Amino acid sequence: MGPYRRVVTHSHRDPWLGHPPKHGTLLPSDMAYPCLRALSLVLLIGNALAVVYWQADSITGPEFFDAFSFKDIADPTHGRVNYVDYETARSQNLTYASANHFVLRADFKHVLSAEGPRRNSVRLQSHKQYTTGVTIFNVRHMPEGCGTWPALRTKGDDLSNQSVIDIMEGVNDQGPNQVTLHTSAGCTMPESRLQTGMSTGNNCNAGCGVRMADPRSYGPSFNNNGGGWFAMERTSSFIKVWFWSRRASDIPLGVRKGALAVDTSDWGTPTSYFPNDSCPIETKFGPHNILISLTFCGDWAGNVYGSSGCPSSCVDFVNQNPSAFTDAYFDIGWLKIYE
Repeated sequence: MGPYRRVVTHSHRDPWLGHPPKHGTLLPSDMAYPCLRALSLVLLIGNALAVVYWQADSITGPEFFDAFSFKDIADPTHGRVNYVDYETARSQNLTYASANHFVLRADFKHVLSAEGPRRNSVRLQSHKQYTTGVTIFNVRHMPEGCGTWPALRTKGDDLSNQSVIDIMEGVNDQGPNQVTLHTSAGCTMPESRLQTGMSTGNNCNAGCGVRMADPRSYGPSFNNNGGGWFAMERTSSFIKVWFWSRRASDIPLGVRKGALAVDTSDWGTPTSYFPNDSCPIETKFGPHNILISLTFCGDWAGNVYGSSGCPSSCVDFVNQNPSAFTDAYFDIGWLKIYE
């Protein structure tokens, strides 16, 4: 056989061979795949080794209906929303899909009475749970409008022990995006750390947030620039989040193409960085489901509504102005999970 090359992977999946290679497996060069070389997955450059994750799940278009369940529950954040089941969402066209689009939206047709039902919307939760790895959302459009509170997050079964990671979240069109960890007591973040965003709090029991620097990361600015990609890397020692606008010039090729493997070592400084210096990430964060949701008003959007430049009160506006929510929808190109 010819010379060997070292396959440096952070996880253990080989989508071509159908079984997991061991970390650091040596392969003869005549077994290397052209696509591997094209993606630079087989690397040994001096002492710098790539950190590569292999695609475990790829969800696009109608596949969201198989990968997620509709959670018709009372809103945990006390919003002016009625989360509907699958049948209602489909019959009212609140969720629909094509080959590479998945749309999730709220009702934008009905005026509501103060005493009547709340505005119909959708809350999705993945069937599968995930721990360490990389999660990438390719989002073309996010909900916008006064009173809206959209979110892309991961969450454990038990908040007190398994925590929440808000990857994309905001209210009332007030950008940029904010990334936040919510944990039980005993998790804090250092004042200074390597990230491009600005910390808004370091006690994760109260919510340790990081506001992104890029105004295109949330709301109308996000939508007007064609959306973008949100990516999270979770390990036992840190959690990092990145954002790339659709029109950015530094989008990693693996992210833009949704490649079979991604190398986080060439993604640059994250927008948000949460190290385990004073937070036992491995024990605070258990198996997580992925959540996609859109609520109105509630504990955050409602509480800051008066300072957001929005008219009337939050509840009255949501009740009386259905046409204001014509653009209150997600259009997701794909979701990919790497391990």
